[in-house]
Amino acid sequence: MKKFSATATRCLVVLGSSLLLLSSMAWSAEKDRSDIEKRLDNAARVLTEIMGTPDKAIPDKVMKDAKCLAVVPSMVKIAVGFGGSHGKGVATCRTENGRWSPPAPITITGGSWGLQLGGQAVDLVMVVMNDKGMEHLLTSKFKLGADASAAAGPVGRDAAADTDWKMKAEVLTYSRARGIFAGIDLNGSAVTQDKDETRLLYGKFVPFQDILEGKVHPKDSPETEAFLDAVRKYSGQSKEHAQNDR
Repeated sequence: MKKFSATATRCLVVLGSSLLLLSSMAWSAEKDRSDIEKRLDNAARVLTEIMGTPDKAIPDKVMKDAKCLAVVPSMVKIAVGFGGSHGKGVATCRTENGRWSPPAPITITGGSWGLQLGGQAVDLVMVVMNDKGMEHLLTSKFKLGADASAAAGPVGRDAAADTDWKMKAEVLTYSRARGIFAGIDLNGSAVTQDKDETRLLYGKFVPFQDILEGKVHPKDSPETEAFLDAVRKYSGQSKEHAQNDR
């Protein structure tokens, strides 16, 4: 009886440990899934708030001509040697049929420009304006100013961006901090694919180019659709295309 009791006790301990481990793994997966959903939701909110103020928004002309769009909510300052900044966001590109691709998780790491922001978290928006800039983004890793030319973007929904010298840049960059929205110089910042959260969003690793060319679809979530709805709305995509995307 004692031997049976001891064996039973060990079995219960092992079973309990296994259940605890499985529970912990499930909680961790759920937490990670929640993080990417929050990122998408925050990206949609940031774009909606920025474009909701006509005299201080990204010009309609810029949004209409955009090849790709990336939103990084709450980029923060980090201490790495001389200092820098790091943030996570999502990007989307127009596919061959004119529709916006599924979102691709990205990270951006910057240098000294972050020191000018006083350490406060900022929202970033990057607008890729031509095919060359789009090609750089599709590589899944590029540096602004080195691989792709970048410039602080013009502000104001009715700004004459099409005649501005800044339109020669492959990527127009913006920031919002302390309620102030303006163009920002992000030269030196590196943009890369966030492989871990790509796996969470798509259930497996998917190459950056496949996502941004619309060859795959993410797991269904209201957050994904909310982000793409905001992009479609402010880029002027036709209602017909938007309905076909669903």
